[in-house]
Amino acid sequence: MTAMRWSVAALLIASTTALRAPAIRHVPRTLQHATLDSTVLSCGASRPKTALSNVEISEFVDTSDEWISQRTGIRSRRVLQPGESIADHAASAAQKALDRSGLDPAEVGLVIVATSTPEDLFGDAANVADQCGCKNAVAFDVTAACSGFLFALVTASQFLETGTYQSALVVGADAMSRWVDWGDRNTCILFGDGAGAVAIKKGGAGLLGFSMGSNGAGREKLALPYNGNRLPLIGGKSATVVGPRAMLMEGRSVYVFAATTVPRVLREALEDAHLTTDDVDWFLLHQANERILEAVAERIGVPKDKFIINMDENGNTSAASIPLALDFAVKSGKVKKGDVLACAGFGAGLSWGAAVFRWEGELLSE
Repeated sequence: MTAMRWSVAALLIASTTALRAPAIRHVPRTLQHATLDSTVLSCGASRPKTALSNVEISEFVDTSDEWISQRTGIRSRRVLQPGESIADHAASAAQKALDRSGLDPAEVGLVIVATSTPEDLFGDAANVADQCGCKNAVAFDVTAACSGFLFALVTASQFLETGTYQSALVVGADAMSRWVDWGDRNTCILFGDGAGAVAIKKGGAGLLGFSMGSNGAGREKLALPYNGNRLPLIGGKSATVVGPRAMLMEGRSVYVFAATTVPRVLREALEDAHLTTDDVDWFLLHQANERILEAVAERIGVPKDKFIINMDENGNTSAASIPLALDFAVKSGKVKKGDVLACAGFGAGLSWGAAVFRWEGELLSE
């Protein structure tokens, strides 16, 4: 095969000593015990039926299954088809989580959808709440890209902590296939579509600890910028209308950012929870690239087999990746009631976050 130029996937495995990550200001952090009065009861997931394999991608992009899988851990991803709605997948995932939770839809007070690629630019959460019969819930979207689900989970838990609401649905859903350049092998090999959700209620084991952060100085390292075309109006005045746009990603910088920031935020969340890595049954990270997970495992001194990984069949689904992987791990019998999970999201913004919680759901047979 003709020698391939450097691409994002190749850069993700480069030695971090030779790379420069976006500068992150390390401000001394006063840690407080951050247990929140909320319990994760159940989960649900929904993916498009159409799978796109590495072999199929290699038919229209200069790459190969072996090259992609060895450098990213990804072998396939799900892709929305014309007429298919990411909001409907978000509602399907939320409905499954709701059904498994035993909660009355009418008593759910809050629905948060974490997404950067909504079906409706004005937001999908109200639609999701309506489809799930949560007629009394306030619903809104959270946009924080790959950190979105973690940010939404902490936000919802804060509302439960204050007693404003007694239960909530937290959804992560993204349609990344709509925003990648399918002629750019640097990005199109990485991303997929899907939705995942959890139901939470006030009380119980609690969200044991969390930590979050962001650094806007690094925003250009991973972005989907607006691209406007000039539209003449009258008297020399004009407006701009949306033009073609696609994701931009600097692989080297993003890899170093993730490999250095995620271990730190995990330690902060565990410290908030008064726990150590030895107390954690499973590490559940945003499913961006298997090489990133390997780097994090090495830096925190934890064997890779304690990490939940299912990116091989989903790709990077942004805000959906953590709840999708949780649903996979519960269905496969890995995650059991009482297990302690340390989760971390990281990505555009730049943003990052971690949360530690005890799984209180039941084994899923379906």
